Amino acid sequence: MKPGVLVVEDDPKTAELIRLYLDRDGYPVMVARNGREGLEFARRQPIGLVLLDVMLPEMDGFDVCRLLRQESDVGIILVTARAAEVDTLRALDLGADDYVTKPFRPRELVARVRAVLRRKGVNGQPSETRVMQFRDLTIDERRHEVRLCGRDAGVTRKEFQLLVTMANEPGKAFTRLELVEKAFGFNYEGLERTVDAHIRNLRKKIERDAGRPVYIETVYGLGYRFAENLDAQ
Repeated sequence: MKPGVLVVEDDPKTAELIRLYLDRDGYPVMVARNGREGLEFARRQPIGLVLLDVMLPEMDGFDVCRLLRQESDVGIILVTARAAEVDTLRALDLGADDYVTKPFRPRELVARVRAVLRRKGVNGQPSETRVMQFRDLTIDERRHEVRLCGRDAGVTRKEFQLLVTMANEPGKAFTRLELVEKAFGFNYEGLERTVDAHIRNLRKKIERDAGRPVYIETVYGLGYRFAENLDAQ
């Protein structure tokens, strides 16, 4: 059975349109009309993903996203008429898995729901998780932990997603846009510039010498890759 989807949308017509298309695709759908109701519903009910409007009564979607992400790893897609780059970046920083602007195409929205649930491994079958070992670096996908010499490296959620994306394919060169799409789920070129900042922070946390990285290599003119032949297990 497919996981439930919570639609938090104060416009009845938009909520019904989303519900109709998700129902056709086999998803159980619940609807909340304001941010506070949506937050409480998500806390009480087992759901796989939240489709969350930004401009909501009582509590806006950014606040709901922030609070939900502090409490769980549930999928979150923000759906909003606000298309400014600053809003998209804020959504990413708050931990949203995708950001869709209105007006949207319902079938594309459903496809994005499927993609987020697939990445999170809650679309019927749990995704395979494992512990990867590269010399002194341990990446535990189930626990969402990265340890260097046995100590917690303190990586953020987005840093973890970037690292896992690259470590799952050592030696593969990723462009910045590919990393944005694969690690964050956002199909938006304006976020490419954030990848460099995340990589810099990652290197400070997992490299013995951030100026001479062993694990994350720069592919000049293209992007980044995780080094090969590091005795992965």
